[in-house]
Amino acid sequence: MRAIATRSVETLLMVLSVFLIGLTVQNAGWASDAVFTHSSGMEFVLIPAGSFTMGSPKDEPGRGTSEDQHKVTISRPFYMQTTEVTVKQWQQVMGRRLFGGLRGPDNLPMVRVSWHGAMKFIKRLNSLGEGTYRLPTDAEWEYAARAGSTTAYSWGADIDCTRAMYGNNSRRRSPCVDHVRSRGLKSNQPAPVKSYPPNAWGLYDMHGNVWEWCRDRFDPTKHRFMLYQKDDLTDPIISGSSGNRVRRGGSWFGHGVSCRSANRTFSHAGSRYKTTGFRLVRDAQ
Repeated sequence: MRAIATRSVETLLMVLSVFLIGLTVQNAGWASDAVFTHSSGMEFVLIPAGSFTMGSPKDEPGRGTSEDQHKVTISRPFYMQTTEVTVKQWQQVMGRRLFGGLRGPDNLPMVRVSWHGAMKFIKRLNSLGEGTYRLPTDAEWEYAARAGSTTAYSWGADIDCTRAMYGNNSRRRSPCVDHVRSRGLKSNQPAPVKSYPPNAWGLYDMHGNVWEWCRDRFDPTKHRFMLYQKDDLTDPIISGSSGNRVRRGGSWFGHGVSCRSANRTFSHAGSRYKTTGFRLVRDAQ
């Protein structure tokens, strides 16, 4: 009974959050522009400017060394893609599948894309004249994933197999393989986008499914000892043309704690993994 009551409260809070965001959008005069669909089929929702506490409390299970809490302000609204870029959307823009990319339905997230590969996709997309696109910054990604929440996940403190795609590895004792199969989904790979509920801002798979590249370069010193230990940051980004890049969100392969809003990992910009894809930001005009 306590678990049912807790979930009911969480659901009520999520509905209230959606309602308040809707009021914010309308009061700002953005109601007619709150959703945008690109000719390739990519959907975007408008994320309002605002402030949030980035990082995690010291007692959050799975907490990493670069998650010191600090206040961050996102000074401008932006459009966030509602899903990861799919196989079909990749083909619509690039005209072909990426060599070695995931074979399967068009609505699977495109994987085995390096950070550099994502940048080539963005360059081609921007040439079509339907807006300006880019990868989200590390801070924008967490702000959008949280969707107004302060807990480890956008819905609360705990994760389970009904909330997100993770632990779907049949070669290990992964917790969600049986649940995934019971839904008619395949093990050992991500789920088609929109297979799990969205967060309060209408974004799918911010927790789990595939890791997502961010714009920021990962700098161990700045992330762990300098930039993200400072408070009151506005639109922070660690820029650079080479080196490691931040990945966010966890994936179908790993543990639930990897899917936390505050969690980040990093990889070389040329790395291509079956667990990694990306989603885009469209700059608001």
